[in-house]
Parts: sequence; C-alpha cells; structure tokens
Amino acid sequence: MAARRLRIGIDTGGTFTDVVAFDEESGEVITTKTPSTPSNPADGFLAGVEKVLELAGDAVVSAISHGTTVATNQLLEGKVTALGFVTNTGYEAMLEIARQSVPDGYGNSYFWVKPDRIVPRHLVKGVEGRLDVDGAEVRAFDEAGAREVARWFREQGTDTLGVCFLHAYANPAHEERMREILREEHPDCVVSLSSHVLREYREYERAMTTLVDAAVKPRVSRYVESIKQRLAPFGPPPFYVMKSNGGVLSADEVVHQPITTVLSGPAAGALGAALIASVAGYDKVLTSDGGGTSTDVSVVVGGEPTLTTEGSVGVYPSKIPMIDVVTVGAGGGSIAWLSPEGTLKVGPQSAGADPGPLCYGAGGTEVTVTDAHVVLGRIPPHLLGGEIPLDVDAAHKGVEALADSLGLSPEAAAAGVLEISAWNQANALRQVTVKRGLDVRDFTLTTFGGSGSLLLCRLMDVLGIPRVLVPPDPGNVSAFGLLTVDVRGDYVRTHVSLDPDAAEVAAVFEELSAEAAAALAGEGFAAEHHRFARTADLRYFGQAFEVRVPAEGQLADVEAAFHAEHRALYGYDFADDPGQQVEWVNLRVTGIGPIQRPEISRSVDVPTPTHETSTRPVCFDPAAGYVDTPVLWRPDLAGGTVVEGPAILEEFGSTVPIHPGYAARVDDYRNLIVERSGR
Repeated sequence: MAARRLRIGIDTGGTFTDVVAFDEESGEVITTKTPSTPSNPADGFLAGVEKVLELAGDAVVSAISHGTTVATNQLLEGKVTALGFVTNTGYEAMLEIARQSVPDGYGNSYFWVKPDRIVPRHLVKGVEGRLDVDGAEVRAFDEAGAREVARWFREQGTDTLGVCFLHAYANPAHEERMREILREEHPDCVVSLSSHVLREYREYERAMTTLVDAAVKPRVSRYVESIKQRLAPFGPPPFYVMKSNGGVLSADEVVHQPITTVLSGPAAGALGAALIASVAGYDKVLTSDGGGTSTDVSVVVGGEPTLTTEGSVGVYPSKIPMIDVVTVGAGGGSIAWLSPEGTLKVGPQSAGADPGPLCYGAGGTEVTVTDAHVVLGRIPPHLLGGEIPLDVDAAHKGVEALADSLGLSPEAAAAGVLEISAWNQANALRQVTVKRGLDVRDFTLTTFGGSGSLLLCRLMDVLGIPRVLVPPDPGNVSAFGLLTVDVRGDYVRTHVSLDPDAAEVAAVFEELSAEAAAALAGEGFAAEHHRFARTADLRYFGQAFEVRVPAEGQLADVEAAFHAEHRALYGYDFADDPGQQVEWVNLRVTGIGPIQRPEISRSVDVPTPTHETSTRPVCFDPAAGYVDTPVLWRPDLAGGTVVEGPAILEEFGSTVPIHPGYAARVDDYRNLIVERSGR
C-alpha cells in the first residue's frame, strides 16, 4: 500500500501549537496539539510535525502551511534594536512629526506622550535627490552622499535599514540605487525599500511600514531558515507561511516581505471559522479565537472576513492588506491582578506557556483565567484529553489568596475573574460591530481556540447574540484554516486622478497583473490556474480616507460601487450630486493560486461512544454553589443530539460549559449550535 500524502497546517500559539493534517487522497483530517516552546518556536513546530505523522502512520508530507507569531511578538515586545532609516535630505524628522491624531481622545488623562519612535533621531540620515509626484527627477540622486551615509551606518554597526524616498511609489529608481550602494559599502546590511514593501503614497505610513518590515526581517529569516533545515529529513516538503491578507506564500518569498506575516495566526483562524460557518448556513458571523494569551475577533459577511489596510501591530501602523482583526489580552493565561485602588483587573499580561497558569505546576505564581475555570470545575483537571495533568490544589490556593485580598469567597473571586474576562471579550466584539454601525444581534458568534468557547454563554447574555456555533475540534480551527487558503499576493500602485483615463487605468492594472502572474509562476502555478482580483481605492474629493471597491467592468461601474459602499459604511453618498467629484487614489491587483481544500461534509455515521458519561461539581453561580453536572465526551454525540444545560462538553483540545438556561444542539456537520433553552 502506498504511503498516504498529507498536507499539514501548523499554527503556533502562545500556549499550544495546533496541528491539522489533510490526506489528499481520502480527505481524512487528523488533528492534534503539542505545547508551544516560546524560547524557540521551531521546537514546538517540529514536535507537532512528528506527532501528527505518528498518528497518521505510513505517510509522507506533501506540503506544510504555517501560521507564526514570530514577527508579531517581536513588535509587541518592543524588541526593535539597531534599526536605521534613510530618507530625503530635509525630511529626517518625518518619524518625529508623524500624525497629529491622538489615541482615544487622551483617555482619562490630560496629557498624552508620543511613544518612542521606531528609529531614534540619531539613526536617521538624509540623502540629496528628489522626484516629483509623477516620478520625474527634480534633483539628481547624490551618489557620493549616499556612499557616505552607507559607510556611516556600517561604522555605527547598524545592520538593518529602511529606505523611504519621497514619491518612490511613482519611480523606485533612487531607492534601488541606494540599495545597490548599500550592498557595495555595507554588504552585511539588511535593507527594505518602500517601493517594494508598499508602493502607494502617504510618506509617513509608507516609511513606518517599510521600517517594520526591516525590523522583523532578520528574526523571521532566521526562524524560517531554521525550520527549513529541520524539515530536510521529511523531503523537504514545500513550506508555506500564512500572510495577514488571508493567503499563504512560500517561505523563500516571505523572508523578502516578512511584514506580511504580522497577523499570520489570527488571519488563518478567521478564514477557517468563516468557511465552517458558511458551510453550516451562516453568512453573517463574528469570529472569536481564544488562545492562551489573547482573543482575536473579526467580522465575516457573505462568507469572507473583512480586509483592511489601516491596521497596526502594537504602536506601529502598518498599511499592508490584512484580515480586519481586533485583539484583546483576554486568553486562558491572562493574569488576574489588583490595581493600586484595590480593584480586580484581568490581563493584558499573560502567563503564556512558560511558566503558565498556577495549575500547570511549572512555576507560575499568579492567578489566571484558566485557574479560575479549574476552581469552578468548568474545565477538567487535565488538558489534551489527559496528556497534561493540572495541579488543582495550586489553582485553589492561588484563588483563595486572591479572594482574601478582595474580601470574597474563592468561588466569587474566581467568578469575578471570568466575568471581567468575558466583558473584555465582549468589548472587543463591540469594536468590530457596534462601533462600525453593525448590530451585534444580527450575527452568529463562532467561537474556537483552546479557550474561545469557555465563556460563550456569558457572552450571549452580555451582547444579546442569538446563537453561538462551536466547530468540531475548535482548538485546531486556525491550523485547519491554514489548509483552506490559496497562495495570494497583493500589488498596489498609487494613481491619483479626478478624471481617470480608462486606457491609463487599464495599463496600470495590466502591469500589476503581470507582476502577480510572475510571482504565481515562481510559486509553481501554471498560467491557466492564475486568478486575479482587481480593486480600487476611491474617495470624494477633499476626503482624507478612501473606500475600497471591486474594479471590474467600466469606470462608471466602479464609481457606482463606490457610492453604494460609501452609503453602507457611512450612511450617505453623493451619487446624485454632480458637483461632488470622485477621486481615484490606488489601484490594486491580488494574484491567487488556488489549492485543494479539505471538504466539510455532512456527518452520516453514528459515532461509537468511547467515554462514559460522568459528573463533577461545577459552579455556574457563586450564590448557588456547586452543582453535580453531567460531563459528556463531545465526539460521542450524534447529529441531532440536544444537550440541556447545565452540562460540560469535553473533547481533546477544548471544553464547552453549557450554563443553566442554555442548550446545545449537534448539527449535521458536528458543530455545536448553542442557544437559549426553548428556542
């Protein structure tokens, strides 16, 4: 018998590394998890590959897709060092000036201090030379000055540089010559050019995006190269990395544009959940991916998560296309702490995987959300189906100490920790709905991730959501999502015009399509399999923001789509006002190389029970105390089964508490549909 061919998706989270393997012949899907290794994420990655191959038996790896947080963590932790910036003479203060906007209207303070610049002022150098808005040379590039700057950075030991010259989006010649000089004078330097990272206007955002790309390039390159070397005994198989835009790209190409991976893991989760919910018949969906350190939420309409180019990572703005995800520090490892005023807070600090919560018994010293769940009996005294036993006594002692400081019972203190965590998640969901004019009650919430479904009943109470969908193996949805995405590349060109010429627009689109086609060919896709999506950023003349719309058909069709989308977003448009001009700003092409997806099919087999129903004391309400609650093994439940709360549904990678007054129904795809009882 020939060995089966497996395509593997691996998502590295803060606590666990999730693994899903797809048999390309039979369609079988195999899932598992392994603890993450924060000190070297590659160790957890390889452990996941070995574990799933052991489960699969005789198999070879045909490809691996990976969701990584290496770039994200570096930026969130502020580990940006020895980074230099080269720009035009006279514009060295670009980063200091930045933008005038102040976050959250100063919050509760009268003062707001700008965060430290990503590059300190003394590591910014200017080079003489100037292009105009159309890319024509106004002043020649000063090669002697450029060589002096390159040598200065070499002498300073600054080995990572971002280069952003004015109007390089229209003509990259000066930037490309600067790179050549850097290679000659400072050959060990890692360089990112704005004309390659983000070929659109707005100098500050383009400079920041370029510098973020440069900052993460060394670490991402080392990480990817390490994994590639360690995959050699497995073939090596083709190795893809998830991008923030909802596609994957070969690891060899990702190292040239690592900024595209800054929302790698959350993007995969949103796409996987969107597909699962769409197949189940829900097209207006909120996704909530709860992990060990955070919860990531997004909006799905018509089966597709929304995209944005207005995102940021920590304090750093990033203009690359990315799935529109809002992250809140509310995961299983989020730490409970007391403010100076004596009030209880939860997160955003996290115990992570090392040392982890108190109940991990690995040296953790602070109460976490997971400890609160353990104390209330809402999760079992072990993880991963018994592979990782939990120290229940340590969790109780920690919660008791916290309760004493608050003057509460241990049950009330634990419930308070979970209540705050639930509200943190609810506020994140409101950010992507209510603050954008969407009624959260019109959506179905899809919860996944190891901790994503633990508070779903309380979220339904807080938000008024009618139902929650919990996929099978919810802890592995992000890894599953990695197997559902195509190879995808985005290409953009600023083309500002109030009266665009159709031939000029078509020529730019053709040029961008040629770039996309060349990249897809380099990824091994035959020309007949290439797909392209054209979009454009439009605005009303005088506006400072754009709206992206599909750009197929005639120019008038694109502008009509813009009017409609503007009304949907902001409640008004000027479609009937001939005096209000529409301005075209950016033209975009997305090149897509389609891959074979796992099929989500209806479940026709009645499962053979493998676990006996048991009970354990669970506290859903501190005032009512502990109640003997049925504990069911979720994979044993056949389609159509209805479980009335209170109940606990367990499986290998996650637990779903069903509170009194709620019921869970198993649908035809083995999803849990949780609603209020009697609906």
